[in-house]
Parts: sequence; structure tokens; C-alpha cells
Amino acid sequence: MDLPLPQDGARSAGPEPGWSNHPVATWLARPEHAPNETEDFFRALCERLRAEGIPLSRAQFGRLAMHPQVFARTYVWRRDGSIEVIDRPWGTENSETYRASPVYVIHQGADSLRRRLDVAKPQLDFPILHDLKAEGATDYVVMALPFSTGQKNFISWMTDRPGGFSTADLSLLHDLLPLMSLRLELDGAYDVTNNLLNTYLGPSVARRVLAGTVKRAEGERLDAAIFYTDLRNFTAMADTAEPEQVIETLDDYFDCMIEPVKRRGGDVLKFIGDGMLAIFQIRRGDVDQAACRAISAAVEGFENLNRLNRSRAEAGKAPLKVGVALHAGEVVFGNIGSADRLDFTVIGPAVNEVSRMDALSHLLDRPLVTSAEFAAHDCGFELESLGFHVLRGVRRPRELFGLPRKRLVVES
Repeated sequence: MDLPLPQDGARSAGPEPGWSNHPVATWLARPEHAPNETEDFFRALCERLRAEGIPLSRAQFGRLAMHPQVFARTYVWRRDGSIEVIDRPWGTENSETYRASPVYVIHQGADSLRRRLDVAKPQLDFPILHDLKAEGATDYVVMALPFSTGQKNFISWMTDRPGGFSTADLSLLHDLLPLMSLRLELDGAYDVTNNLLNTYLGPSVARRVLAGTVKRAEGERLDAAIFYTDLRNFTAMADTAEPEQVIETLDDYFDCMIEPVKRRGGDVLKFIGDGMLAIFQIRRGDVDQAACRAISAAVEGFENLNRLNRSRAEAGKAPLKVGVALHAGEVVFGNIGSADRLDFTVIGPAVNEVSRMDALSHLLDRPLVTSAEFAAHDCGFELESLGFHVLRGVRRPRELFGLPRKRLVVES
């Protein structure tokens, strides 16, 4: 049996007197409650509703996510105070599971949907209703939660109280929807900002930008181990392959090289076509550790690439070869660009030199080369001199080092 929810049109006199002074409404509208972690806010909301007599046994809130890997994020609250966060990957929007859910009905334009589960012949027209009834739920309600952007999300409520939700329960939940929507949209905007900044700038730079480091020409001098990598023969591959194949290849290659850098605390700062620039900041008392993390990341990246090349060989694809250059020196870390288009990156002679070293790694047919400044750090890796070489734009020849060929083999 599908019972209707109270609708605005059914209450021509507007919200019940005193609704605006309801404790939960006051809490939602209180300005000092700034957006916080969604889990904390949703838990507090559900607990306050229970304290005011709404017999919730479970509640769920879901919003579409602006994330390269996540289509939607769902928060499930249970009466014991626990919160489960479920990320729905891209592709979910085309799945049969999604299309057979009440959420799909909401996304298609419905304002609300209610199913009583304790009646003689309950309408179990969605798979989730069978699960909820088996858990002892007596009533299930899902409501559209529209945001000012036009995005329609959802919030759902369940109870195991005999007789389900009362009309007063549903009226209060319905009347609180605008305030809940506002608070969750503000919180979501904060989450989206964090997600986008972390994805496009990296966690370290994102923290700096969110902390207010946004002024042009504002920079910080620091010592760093500098990590630069690029693909060999990328131009030829890009000229002959379909654009979609090029993008897929780049993503696979960057996955191999980026994850080891991130896991060791490196900051990935820039992509230049098939090139990637990252740094490991050298802090006081951590002189060797930054360099060691950088070279360890490079070695793991080569191991990842070997596994990828074995998969590519099975698919009849050509192997990928890369060059990695490692240097250590002072860089300036800050905002570079025009008045309204900035890039948070590093500049300095050391950055220029590492890119020149990478070009030489191709000529020397060595997957990894380092500067003498980098090689001076004791990281437990045997490095051999590759002789002195002229770097374009650098006055004096520089001695370069590399791992012995027997120590590091990049499969091809």
C-alpha cells in the first residue's frame, strides 16, 4: 500500500504555528553551525530528530558527487549512531540495481515515495524493500532533496515502530526539508571544493590554497628532491593512435608513477603532456629522507610499469618506456600566472635542470638519472657515474648518475 505524504497544497495555511521555533529547525538555521564533515552533521541531525520523537531506526542521505571516480556518495545512519559512507562509482547510473531503486524514481522527478511494510499486503516493488522488511522496518519514506543548482538528491527515513510514521512525523520531516537541503548543500559545496582542489592541485597545494595562499607572486623558498618523468616516443604514439587510446595510455602510465609518489608524501604539481613534475620537500632533520622517498618511488614506478607492460603484451600492445630524472635543490613554491589565471607550482634553476636531465636520460638510454646533488644523499641505492654532460642552458657540464643496469631493468 502506497500512502501519500503530506503535501504543501494540502496545508493552505502554511506551516503549523510555531514550526519555525521547532528545536531542530532552530538548530539547522543557527548561523554558527558552519559546514562540517557530512558524517558528523547527518548523525547529529538524526539524533536530534529522534530526541524530538521521530522514531527513526535508519536514515539515508545521498548526493551526486563531482569526483573523477565517484558518481554518488551515500551516508547511512543507524540507530546505534554508526554512519556508513558508500561511494557509488561511475557506471552505477547505468546499472540495473540503480534503475530498480526508489532513488532512481526520485532522480526522474518524483517528490517523494512512501511504502508501508507492516500492512497485510505490502507493496514491495523495489528490491530494497524486501531487505528492509526482513530487518523489521514498518515504514519507508524517501524524499527529494533539491539543491539550488537544480541538482536533485534524496533523503530517506525508516522506522520499525508498529504503525509506522505518524502524520505529524511526516509533516515535520517534510517541513524541515528546505533547511536540511540548505545545510547539506552548503556542506556538499565544501566537500566538492575539497575534492576538486585535491584532484586537480594535489592535497598539499589544496591545503595551502584553502588556507588563503592565493595572492599572486606569493612564494616560499624551500629545499626539495625533484622528480620528473615522461614517456619515451610519446609524440610518435600520439600521431598514430586514436585520441581515446592516447588518453587511456597516459592514464595507465600516470597510475604507475603517481601512486608511489603520493604514498611517500610527494606532491604531484604539474602535468605537461606526457611529463609529470613532483617534489618531496626536504625538512630539517629529514635531509636524506626526501631523496630516499623520491628514488624509492621511482623504482616502484618502474616495477608498476613492468606489470603494465606484461598486460599490454598480452593485449598485443607495444610496451611503454619512461625516463625519470631526480635532482635536489632550492625551488620557489607559489602562485605563478596572470591576474585571473594562476598555477600553484615550483620554479627555479633546479626545476629547469631536472627537465634537461630527463632529456639526457633518453640519449643515454637510462630509465633513471640523478644529479650529483641528489646522489650525495645516502639512500642505500648503488649509483654509478654516467660522466659529465652539458645540460642545455646550464653553464658548466654536470656529472650525472644512474642505477647500474643490472640493478634496474625496465622490461620492453
